[in-house]
Amino acid sequence: MTMGASFIHLHNHSEFSILDGAWKTKAMVDAAYEFNMPAVALTDHGNIFGAVSFFREAKERKVKPILGCEVYVAPKSRFDKSPEARGPKNFHLVLLVKDDKGYRNLCQLITDSYLEGFYYRPRVDKELLARHGEGFIVLSGCLNGEISHYLRLGLEDKAEEAALEYASFFHEGDFYIEIQDHELELQKKINPLLIRLARKLNLPLIATND
Repeated sequence: MTMGASFIHLHNHSEFSILDGAWKTKAMVDAAYEFNMPAVALTDHGNIFGAVSFFREAKERKVKPILGCEVYVAPKSRFDKSPEARGPKNFHLVLLVKDDKGYRNLCQLITDSYLEGFYYRPRVDKELLARHGEGFIVLSGCLNGEISHYLRLGLEDKAEEAALEYASFFHEGDFYIEIQDHELELQKKINPLLIRLARKLNLPLIATND
């Protein structure tokens, strides 16, 4: 069985995403090679611990490695570590490195997320994203992303505001509204709203299979 050469998995977790990923990086690369995919991304939660092995294994298979991370974004400041009575402690956002500048910025973001923003999880905030947003392709995240969170609550105006704010941190055209379909009822409800929002704001859409 082969897949079209244009298909690339851009949202993947390995064994370095504790309690969320089970793939070894080598198995991920081998699968991409087997299915004739020209590239594959590694986007572990809050870290790039698997980056070196992933990069080497992909190069051996002549599959393009796309380094990235699904970062945790603090709802407020990364320095705010007071317990919230309600609401999420963080939002998910996928950063894919597109050049050397992006890699350096990702390293800086992850460093700051541990040294300054750690609260249950290593967190960045919007101030850091605005300061170190160069060199990325960015996906809005799964159901735990901020935009999906507001849509789930019926707050479409807040979702639009969040989408425009995120898009402003990155180069024009590099912020994508992400949709996923795992046959979950909530995804069936949210996906049409994400598509409508993307069209209204003229933001590109992308489908992933987390």
